[in-house]
Amino acid sequence: MKNVAVIGAGTMGNGIAHTFAQSGFKVQLIDVSEAALKKGIDTIAKNLDRMVAKEKISETQKEETLGNITTFTNITEGVEYASLVVEAATENLDLKLNIFKQLDEACPDDTILATNTSSISITQIAAVTSRPEMVIGMHFMNPVPIMKLIEIIRGYNTSDKITNLVMDISKVLGKIPVEVNDYPGFVANRILMPMLNESVETLYNGVAGVKEIDTVLKLGMAHPMGPLQLADFIGLDVCLSILNVMYDGFKNPKYAPCPLLVNMVRAGKLGIKSGEGFYDYSESKKAETVAKQFLN
Repeated sequence: MKNVAVIGAGTMGNGIAHTFAQSGFKVQLIDVSEAALKKGIDTIAKNLDRMVAKEKISETQKEETLGNITTFTNITEGVEYASLVVEAATENLDLKLNIFKQLDEACPDDTILATNTSSISITQIAAVTSRPEMVIGMHFMNPVPIMKLIEIIRGYNTSDKITNLVMDISKVLGKIPVEVNDYPGFVANRILMPMLNESVETLYNGVAGVKEIDTVLKLGMAHPMGPLQLADFIGLDVCLSILNVMYDGFKNPKYAPCPLLVNMVRAGKLGIKSGEGFYDYSESKKAETVAKQFLN
């Protein structure tokens, strides 16, 4: 298996493409937007340049990695020879279902269909295909080229053969795969998102300020990044989407998003990607300045 298609050239998609290409796979990076593809390739090149500067890879390895990636705006053309497809589009159920219907029709019968979803049901996605036993979750962590973990999520019908094969492929990428079952939020986000949401609630209720909350978690619990900074890094819209999936799936009020988080997303304050969230990123991406609305 040396031919992989990646759907979506955004943050996760270009990171996944980078990781497969650097491991020697031929990668077809697919996005409906030419601009997104160009931005994705530029990001991969910049990340590879950093690795060259740190002497983690050679200039030759950088060129080989970039040479392993071909871009497409048409799904049908891009997946024609793929043994594995990894979908990394926006975390939207209807969009993902539509993509998987297209993939099921366009891909060879033996192509494994994987999704990088961080919370949406693998079983639900698999149900729109004619090959549910070959549909699986590969939840990479951001930034993909650096983070070791991949959550491997089995849908209700995912076969042992496909699960074992995807676990083996993950190890070829230099990752550590962890097998989990298909329930809202899986493991990573089922535990992480309530913590981030509770941190927003703590701010919302005036218990402490942004920097104070992040400092307590960093110094008291040895977290490398405070929860509000991490929420900004992930994207507040992504956090809200995952919390809504878990709230809808479990009907448990502990997963209900904090009203402050809801309002921030409505206002377009999404974190680093929009230039402002709990912190102001207009001058620095390092969460050095608390956003004005949270200053005392």
